Amino acid sequence: MNAAPTDAWTNHLLVALDIDGTLMHPDGYITEEVHQAVDLARAAGHHLVLASGRSLVGLLPVAERLGLTDGHAVASNGALTIRLEPDAPGGHRFTRTQLFDPAAVIRAALLHDPSVRVAVEEPGWGWRVNRLFNSDVLNGEQKCTSVADLCATPATRVVLSAPAIRQHLDALGGAGVTVTPAGPGWLDVTGAGVSKATALEQLRTKLGVPQEGTIAIGDGTNDIEALTWAARGIAMGHASAPVRSAADEVTGTIDEDGAATVLKSLVDGTVDTSGWSPLPAQLAIGVATAPGPVLVRVQQGAGAALERAEILTFVAGRWRRHGAVPAAAGLLMLDVTNALDAAGLEFPRTDLGLRARWTRTETDSDRPSFDLPLWQARRTSRIDLSREFYAQAIHQGRSGRVETE
Repeated sequence: MNAAPTDAWTNHLLVALDIDGTLMHPDGYITEEVHQAVDLARAAGHHLVLASGRSLVGLLPVAERLGLTDGHAVASNGALTIRLEPDAPGGHRFTRTQLFDPAAVIRAALLHDPSVRVAVEEPGWGWRVNRLFNSDVLNGEQKCTSVADLCATPATRVVLSAPAIRQHLDALGGAGVTVTPAGPGWLDVTGAGVSKATALEQLRTKLGVPQEGTIAIGDGTNDIEALTWAARGIAMGHASAPVRSAADEVTGTIDEDGAATVLKSLVDGTVDTSGWSPLPAQLAIGVATAPGPVLVRVQQGAGAALERAEILTFVAGRWRRHGAVPAAAGLLMLDVTNALDAAGLEFPRTDLGLRARWTRTETDSDRPSFDLPLWQARRTSRIDLSREFYAQAIHQGRSGRVETE
């Protein structure tokens, strides 16, 4: 493995999450159980990667609903990989795009079935189509155009829709592309060898996560490669027999919050947060799973309310970002302090018994940021961490030098 050293200092996992049928019900509903499990896994520092057949236009609103505004995501069955960045235009930037020539498969599909509807993806906007689709089956805008136009430029993904189109799956796959069935009368087409698994493998290498640190959860035919690729491939309980057979294990159905069960298993055994409210639970999990001394860093928004909060850990001579604290958004610093007390977390103290306080820190953002150091009683002896160590480490943290992947 030619992995970058960015994650060698910790045990962060890469967790690939399908959306439809895994995190989200057919009507678009995401349960509170799933939301809370996603937040706890983020607090523990794991890389949660949405890996969906959805186009980018369809994926981004789900990422926002889940609070996944910073990290990575895979769209269009692996043809697109993006970096989610709140400050970037549209909240993301493209990091990997897999294009192919769609002409051969489009013309072959029309030859087999002249009634087929064809849609060519325009990432971030919608689709060029030969005939309009129902608005509830394609995310984004649609523009009618000629077949010649659909065939003219490289594409990330093509949709072929007709009642009997699946009977031509093998013939269309002979056009040098990847053809994936995605429901009755529906085929998704991407470039040769492109899948969620190929995109996730490239991302795994970039993040420096070892192969044994990979997990994938899904329920569809387009998840089979990812389930096989992952060290721990987990099928949803309602998935078809071929999907379940490809997995290492099977979790509950979507009605049983099977994905939440898996995500919670990633933090089991760290801190028992049963019955806790989200903020103290996330703080406790973040502190307990950090591999070194910790700070809580908060950033205010336009006013006193917090825009974000995260756990930093001091490893190998520098502060590094460990986990997010999503529940802090919109609250006050006093709320975070009270939640730390509720979680039983302790602070360094002076000779006079005064405990550490929030201190202003310099970051790349123009928004005010503040740090608060904590004891990490589960992993670090207080004797080993002197006030001088904390003073030196915190001073470095105020310089804004925080390493991220």
